[in-house]
Amino acid sequence: MEPAVEKKEAEQEEQQLPQARKDDAPAAAAEEDEADLEETERRNRDLKAGLHPLRRKLVLWYTRRTPGARSQAYEDNIKKIIDFSTVESFWVCYCHLARPSSLPSPTDLHLFKDGIRPLWEDPANQNGGKWIIRFKKAVSGRFWEDLVLVLVGDQLDYSDDVCGVVLSVRFNEDILSVWNRNASDHQAVMTLRDSIKRHLKLPHSYLMEYKPHDASRRDNSSYRNTWLRG
Repeated sequence: MEPAVEKKEAEQEEQQLPQARKDDAPAAAAEEDEADLEETERRNRDLKAGLHPLRRKLVLWYTRRTPGARSQAYEDNIKKIIDFSTVESFWVCYCHLARPSSLPSPTDLHLFKDGIRPLWEDPANQNGGKWIIRFKKAVSGRFWEDLVLVLVGDQLDYSDDVCGVVLSVRFNEDILSVWNRNASDHQAVMTLRDSIKRHLKLPHSYLMEYKPHDASRRDNSSYRNTWLRG
């Protein structure tokens, strides 16, 4: 009788596992619905105030690391500058924002959707990755401005999959990156690449590289050992 009892218990456990996953799905969907409702209410308030609401509230972050210093955790260096949710508040922010040419190296500017921190480990980022483009410092400012406007205007294909954009000011070059949620969705990743090229009017001589965040966590590097080029 014991083997029969064990088999029955095993079958019950197998039946419970899918149910647990099903129970998680409504909770996640409820959170998304609540977030969508908050965004809708926010846009309605902005419209009533005579403003031009963005589809998503955005947050600007700043990172400045001391060259050679490794004692401070990366997360401790990330500082929130400002958030904005309308065209008007964006332009007030952007008009006072330092241009890439005036920023010291190494510095990072992160423009992300509200609720997403510019960290590999953030729940919205942990299964995603980023497209990377390297620029000469003489032209990076123009492409950064174009990329910011594309994000603010919600113009990228698969825009719901996009988490944010980053400007990384380095000694010999500047690097732009676009972070997305799902590195395993090949169609979304490649469509995003084509959308970035199209909106930035990227010359054919520029190479784009892709790296999943789990690879970045393993080698503790944002831009080395990229997995995909195009």
